[in-house]
Amino acid sequence: MSDAKTKDEKPKGKKKGKLKTIILIVVLVLVLGGGGAAGGFFAAGMLGGEKEEPEDPNKPKIILKDGTAVSDKEASSSIPQESSSDFKVTYHQIEQPFTSNLSNSDSFAQLSLAVSTYYDERVFENVTNHEIAIRSAVLMELGQQDAFELEQPEGKLKLKRRLRDIINDTLKAKTGFGGIEDVYFTDLVVQ
Repeated sequence: MSDAKTKDEKPKGKKKGKLKTIILIVVLVLVLGGGGAAGGFFAAGMLGGEKEEPEDPNKPKIILKDGTAVSDKEASSSIPQESSSDFKVTYHQIEQPFTSNLSNSDSFAQLSLAVSTYYDERVFENVTNHEIAIRSAVLMELGQQDAFELEQPEGKLKLKRRLRDIINDTLKAKTGFGGIEDVYFTDLVVQ
């Protein structure tokens, strides 16, 4: 009987050893194969590191004070600081005034706007080409304003910032690029 047990035990030990070896080989193949694939993707530029996208030739350029047009990368910052004196500011008056009833009152507001940019004339071409969409978005925002808030300086500043964001959002939706740095009230009447 002891011979029978010894014979039965030996094959089980061999099977366990073979199973461990097979598992070790499979794990090794997976690790080495995964590492090779990751290295291949990295070398191809698909994994890791920053991938620089080519600059869009239709994107407006930043204008320096001397009149030179440069890309965002060349300007050393994607958006110039307000206090930066290295960039030329250009202005564009939106011709027709905006008139809208105000929220929760019988009052209305009429305002005229101008916009500024550090970028070239293509930003203003986009403003002109998409003026109807911009007018609609501005009027929607103006209609949500409270008359009392618009009589306060803080309310006017808040509206000014909000209109800049709305105009940029509209331009981004229509052209892929905003570019408006600031909005100016050239006329503002609340009645």
